[in-house]
Amino acid sequence: MIYKPSEKEQEYFLKQEAQRLRKMREKARADMEAAERQRLKDEHWMRCPKCGMELSEIEFKGVMVDACFSCGGMYFDAGEVEKVIAAQDPGLMQRLKGTLFGSGSTVD
Repeated sequence: MIYKPSEKEQEYFLKQEAQRLRKMREKARADMEAAERQRLKDEHWMRCPKCGMELSEIEFKGVMVDACFSCGGMYFDAGEVEKVIAAQDPGLMQRLKGTLFGSGSTVD
């Protein structure tokens, strides 16, 4: 006797296969996106956004910043501008934030 699957069984297995294929496609898409992000990072790491030449780290007012010796650009990572400003005038950042974000204080 040959076993013939019922319509419900066929539907169940088709759904399972479709779900498996969907997960595989999602994983492949996520892997491709991650690989593209890594490729872009590798391609642009320590490159000047203005001219594309290589950036060098230099010390500027006690903070290590990225500088381009080709076009003269200077680029700050998160928090570096605040450190440079704080070294020059410790209260300036607080006064600027108050003025820009409306805490009521003014810049003298």
